[in-house]
Amino acid sequence: MATRYIELTVIAAENLQSNRKPLKKNSFVTVRTDAASKSYRTAETDSEGGGPRWNEKLVIEVPAQARNVIMEVQCQNGARTIGAATIPLTDFIGGWVPESYMHFLSYRLRDERGVRNGIMNISVRMKVDEGATSTYARKLSSGCATTSSQTKLGYPAVDNSGVVTGVPVNWNSYSRVQY
Repeated sequence: MATRYIELTVIAAENLQSNRKPLKKNSFVTVRTDAASKSYRTAETDSEGGGPRWNEKLVIEVPAQARNVIMEVQCQNGARTIGAATIPLTDFIGGWVPESYMHFLSYRLRDERGVRNGIMNISVRMKVDEGATSTYARKLSSGCATTSSQTKLGYPAVDNSGVVTGVPVNWNSYSRVQY
């Protein structure tokens, strides 16, 4: 598998504290994968209003062997990590949604001792190569698909050939109803 790219927007953080005081400015976020030595950095935080806000989009190279994205909120020119989160790539890559689906996610940050220290709000999606559209996507754009439910699930339409497509469902993940 080749190198992939994700568009990760660092939106804001909530309830961040530094020395038991709310952190509002002089902070930035570094983002890297567990398999790459290259890291990406946001600009300094917006100091207006409540908590730190960055609202900055980063395009991150994700090697094929990477399993996690690591985000760290740092202050004082990177001398100290205020909070960090390890985000599994499976949270937004794969599954039943299209690759270009925009995910809005929130993650608990933990400081260097492992104590909870705020929440990071991000949006993330796979950067899809425009030239590599599938046959099904071309059919959808040409108007061959007839129902909107097919586009939401991303399954190709089968034209009455008698072939049944099964969808695997994890039955343990659904709550059981007690009567």
